[in-house]
Amino acid sequence: MTVYISGKITDDKNYKDKFAKAKARLLAQNYNVISPVDVGEYTFLTYEQFLHIDFALIDCVDAIFMLKDWQQSKGARMELQYAADFQKEIIYEDEATREPNFPVMYGHPLRS
Repeated sequence: MTVYISGKITDDKNYKDKFAKAKARLLAQNYNVISPVDVGEYTFLTYEQFLHIDFALIDCVDAIFMLKDWQQSKGARMELQYAADFQKEIIYEDEATREPNFPVMYGHPLRS
């Protein structure tokens, strides 16, 4: 199973370490892992362009792994909704962060 890691990056000085630890944990559980941190440091790309790349990466996975700080990130919330729209499995690092009414589970109109 291939998993995409989602969590807060913007304004988090320790995001690289946090994502690396999550990636190591998932690899140890025999997942294939895609981390947005591995995309690179393309400082010329805008936030919106990075999000577009993230959505493309989510298209390539079976599940999304939500770090425990996902609720503090606009981008992570958007990634979670996108993953839900495309019926990806959602795995929470901390089940206590699951929100009862989010993501909205209505399915993506392009899926039959």
